[in-house]
Amino acid sequence: MATASTPVSAATLAGADEAAAYIARQAFCDDEVGAVGLELESHSVDLAHPERRVQWRRLQEIAASIGPLPGASTITFEPGGAVELSGPPHPDVSAAITAMRADRQILAAAFGDAGVALAALGTDPLRAPERINPSARYGAMAKHFDAAGVGGPGAQMMTSTASLQVNLQSGRRSQWRDRFALAQRIGPTLVALSASSPMLAGQPTGWRNTRQRIWELLDPRRCGVVPIGDDPAESWARYALRAPVMLVRGNRDSKEGSGEQVTAEAVVTDVPFSAWVDGQVMVGDRRPTTEDLDYHLTTLFPPVRPRGWFELRYLDAAPDFWWPALAFTATAVLDHPAAADIAAEAVEPVDEAWETAARVGLDDGDLRTAACRLVAAACAVAPDELLPDLLDLLGRAEQGRCPADDFTENVAEYGVAQAFSGFTR
Repeated sequence: MATASTPVSAATLAGADEAAAYIARQAFCDDEVGAVGLELESHSVDLAHPERRVQWRRLQEIAASIGPLPGASTITFEPGGAVELSGPPHPDVSAAITAMRADRQILAAAFGDAGVALAALGTDPLRAPERINPSARYGAMAKHFDAAGVGGPGAQMMTSTASLQVNLQSGRRSQWRDRFALAQRIGPTLVALSASSPMLAGQPTGWRNTRQRIWELLDPRRCGVVPIGDDPAESWARYALRAPVMLVRGNRDSKEGSGEQVTAEAVVTDVPFSAWVDGQVMVGDRRPTTEDLDYHLTTLFPPVRPRGWFELRYLDAAPDFWWPALAFTATAVLDHPAAADIAAEAVEPVDEAWETAARVGLDDGDLRTAACRLVAAACAVAPDELLPDLLDLLGRAEQGRCPADDFTENVAEYGVAQAFSGFTR
């Protein structure tokens, strides 16, 4: 995605005002709406022993056997071994979906040949949280969550959740505020529509979207909705400065496990970044640099995160017969003016219904109505090759069905282990 430029070298920050200006400069990029990037996570499941985590070395070996992907996606791994495909920006959402479909097919085939299934569900329905990625970043994150009293949800978030992330241009400067606000307002409806996580660690949770529930149990200063005032860049800066410092990085982190030495130290006291940058509290006996601030921004997880573009972070990972239509819907109702107008009106009754969306999904009548209107608006602007997927999604939404319903039925018929390991086939 198009991004604002950042300084080449780190410099010590003089105070909160300088930090806020630095954050604001990077939050949005003045560019035309259009380019789209997709990221799709899937749990790795050992077909011979689905109750066990796939070990780190095995995951690395499988990934190394895959050559460059045709859609140019990169392969990385989450703390619990979930596999993530991160696609580059493509000219439009249709191109992004086509590229991700091709890369996902190659990825799934390679892992399948090695005896590992890729299950695109919002939560791991079978296994207890367990971290297998050795990155120091994730160990430090676990220490921070434990010290903050949310070690359980923190471990679940890191090792037992998976998402479909849609990355969209922030648009022209005059559009930033309205696009940011609408991206958050449609969140509860898309949480309900994409819900695929009714189980966790072998047990039904009573929630359709358990992944969203886990996020709600974490610190709202880090994971909550961003309050947007007249100036969205200023609003994001205020949010970021209020959030507590999670970690301090030494050498560059390596999510891919390349063997690069990494140091990351957890911050186990409640220190808002503003307190550190203003000198009220010292972290590591020093004031923060711009590099520290950049790293702090990577530890913020609101439902919509501005990074020069918008990351929509609230969609559950979904199987192959759902995610393309979900990605197109999320994009269309923000990037297409007519669809955006419909969406803004449709979600008004439910634009703060995050908990209801996670708990009951489309069983809630207002959320179901809003979801149907969003998908119908997307159908009206869909290209011919995606329209069948959109119409299928619309039909399911009209029935009040989400991916969680399909998975629950599979569990009832086959058991959770077989449903989990065979869900993508």
